[in-house]
Amino acid sequence: MFKILEPYLLAFIPIFVAVDAIGNIPLFISLVEGVGKKQRKRIVAESVTTATAVAVLFMFIGRWVFKLIGITIYDFQIAGGLLLFIISLRLLLPGAYKSLMAFGHTSDVGVFPLGTPLITGPAVLTTTLITLNSYGIAPTFVSLAINMFIVWFALTRAERIMKVFGLGGTRAFSKIMYILLAAIGVMMVRLGLMGIFSK
Repeated sequence: MFKILEPYLLAFIPIFVAVDAIGNIPLFISLVEGVGKKQRKRIVAESVTTATAVAVLFMFIGRWVFKLIGITIYDFQIAGGLLLFIISLRLLLPGAYKSLMAFGHTSDVGVFPLGTPLITGPAVLTTTLITLNSYGIAPTFVSLAINMFIVWFALTRAERIMKVFGLGGTRAFSKIMYILLAAIGVMMVRLGLMGIFSK
């Protein structure tokens, strides 16, 4: 039984870390401040739909684009791993929260910046493509769908979750996720280099 579920679990963890549903809650609350309940629901629906659509589209088109321009999966693992490491490092440094808040209020806040790049950004796209190559389409798609449901659940109950964790708690959780993301980035680089040298 565990053997069947193992690829789903292994695909779920890095996508969960990259999406960082809990870490996005303070940003979401700040962006929808003063917005009515009905409009807030619309923003959540728009953000999750956009994030899912971008990730799924990249899952299917990404590999085709790589073949077209001659990039191997090992090249992508190294580049993607370095990118994940740099992104996580930047988010760990002071001032990351303020730079993300600079997006401000727009009528399409659900699409940008919430849907992309906050929920589905470079980290999620890179991780999704790597898990697709490592574990296959079914585990990656199921893991992505579950993670997007977690995002929807977290955003619809954002204020309750904030009361439980507090602002400091959600930021601390986010920092732990970024450290894990950096470690996943290092692992991807290692696997990419091993793949190139084993040829």
